[in-house]
Amino acid sequence: VQLVESGGGLVQPGGSLRLSCAASGFTFSTYGMSWYRQAPGKERELVAGISSTGGRTNYADSVKGRFTISRDNAKNTVYLQMNSLEPEDTAVYYCCARLLDYPPYWGRGTQVTVSS
Repeated sequence: VQLVESGGGLVQPGGSLRLSCAASGFTFSTYGMSWYRQAPGKERELVAGISSTGGRTNYADSVKGRFTISRDNAKNTVYLQMNSLEPEDTAVYYCCARLLDYPPYWGRGTQVTVSS
């Protein structure tokens, strides 16, 4: 099983980034997918989640209206479009795959830094 995040980097406040998470080694289309983030000195927190079919999404209050999660089951990839980025969004962003109550799969993360 592999989850490989990409698309992170340094961006100015107000800018945009699109994160991608490429999955392999499991039946991607049956798993709910999520993005989490962890800032220095803080606990890992849920940013956004999407159901296996893409029909349902949920977001942390802090990113509602700015971030959009989506998935392409044909490409085994989940995305996180991040707009109007703020310094408070600076964190390592992790991709997570979850099926029912089984232990989730995690990626290694991609760094997002929002700074002028």
